[in-house]
Amino acid sequence: LIGPKPEWARRDGGEAGLHPSNIHDNAYAIGAIDFTGDMPIILGPDGPSCGGFVCPFTIVQAELWKMGQLKPGDKVRFVALTAQTARELIYAQEALVETLRPSRPSSPSRESSATPPEPAILHQLPARSTAPAVVYRRQGDANLLIEYGPLQLDIALRMRVHALQTWLERQRLHGIIDLTPGIRSLQIHFDQRLLPAERLLEILLRAESELPSLDDIEVPSRIVHLPLSWEDESTLLAIRKYMQIVRKDAPWCPSNLEFIRRINDLPNLEEVYRICFDASYLVLALGDVYLGAPVATPVDPRHRLVTTKYNPARTWTPENAVGIGGAYLCIYGMEGPGGYQFIGRTCQMWNRHKQTADFVDGKPWLLRFFDQIRFYPVSNAELTKFREDFPQGRVKLRIEETTFKLRDYQAFLAAHADSITAFKTHQQAAFEAERQRWVESGQLNFSASDEAAAPADESAIPAGCIALPAHIPGNVWKILVAPGDAVTEGQPLVVLESMKMEVTVAASRAGVIRELRCAEGRPVNAGETLVVLAG
Repeated sequence: LIGPKPEWARRDGGEAGLHPSNIHDNAYAIGAIDFTGDMPIILGPDGPSCGGFVCPFTIVQAELWKMGQLKPGDKVRFVALTAQTARELIYAQEALVETLRPSRPSSPSRESSATPPEPAILHQLPARSTAPAVVYRRQGDANLLIEYGPLQLDIALRMRVHALQTWLERQRLHGIIDLTPGIRSLQIHFDQRLLPAERLLEILLRAESELPSLDDIEVPSRIVHLPLSWEDESTLLAIRKYMQIVRKDAPWCPSNLEFIRRINDLPNLEEVYRICFDASYLVLALGDVYLGAPVATPVDPRHRLVTTKYNPARTWTPENAVGIGGAYLCIYGMEGPGGYQFIGRTCQMWNRHKQTADFVDGKPWLLRFFDQIRFYPVSNAELTKFREDFPQGRVKLRIEETTFKLRDYQAFLAAHADSITAFKTHQQAAFEAERQRWVESGQLNFSASDEAAAPADESAIPAGCIALPAHIPGNVWKILVAPGDAVTEGQPLVVLESMKMEVTVAASRAGVIRELRCAEGRPVNAGETLVVLAG
């Protein structure tokens, strides 16, 4: 969506990234409005399971059908609803499907002007000596988000999430549809007809008194050795496309690696290389940017290179690109949008073709929660060959079975506390220096809507003509008409390629093509005039 720039209540996302929209990854609900930087995106059923951008509100279940009707150029307005109205709407919708007779639920538009918004937080528990603070937050009308502790990266909080998830799985509660863990949170997708939110909250409060002490938690772990093509050619192509189509002067362009070096104040690119290959990345969540993609963080805090995410996001990311966003590493499971800073590319995270020695137990995804990723360097050509053989089972990864014990990890942190503190202090100073550079250059107040949605120059449109603009940034794939052609209302004129989709620009009325202001293969911005139509 392109619209007003949001006003943020904080300066930045801390360890999650420099932009205030950046958060420690949590689960995404279907219908959530996800602010990737200043640009909001509506997440559908084909969206990622989790991610590192804030989602301030969610479309209710009964209104999700409208998402499928949207097309480029449409305008969207959001209306606040109460939980009670959301329930009435979904019950009415289900009755309509069952009986094919419409009912009369409450009107969202009338309610919004008279009803104050309900609190997002349903309940809170303070921190105790043996357990962190807990916040129970609504995510639309079909999801509940449980958040542990302060807004910081702490593997102990992820272990608490794991303990709660395990406890709930043992309960086998009728009405829970899905459990999705994040870095410090657990999202529960539930059927409110079978398990009302009030009853679910009662169960969750009981769970807190029964969960084990954090020090006693240990989990199975595997050390998974993955090939990494450093600064792979495909990632360089993605950066060039971003500069051409989305934002040519972003601070992380033309080199993501140089940006990573600068924002962490490392002496040279060789130090970035060393840290990335020395690190052991603990997988904390799966499904970040689709298809079993891991979000992981170095076990050793001295290996945590902190960056910010792209603003706005890339429209294209190569499959299995490896990037860093905030203090987290992600491997992209498929082609698509993205925002992490590239370091290279690796092998497939998802295998739809067949089961192999590495893709087992009927699961098409490679990694598991609490796996530890360790990279080894390969060339672009070597990775290309590996990627050909890996899905077919002709090559196998080196995987070592182990156990991750939180008590041992806490002892490691205590033993190296001074050097960890020194590293983070130096890193934070570099982070603040980069932020100040953005302030001085005007980059801090960059607005995706200002850049992407520049209006067409209507003064240059001849009298009696109208401009037909691109509604989203992309590349011109096909031009279907020529100057002088007579066209009918709704006739396709130009086809754009954007985010791996074809987007058709059609005639808004009948007329004659006066001018073409685009060329096949050329990038265009949202709002840029493509065709001048007379008549």
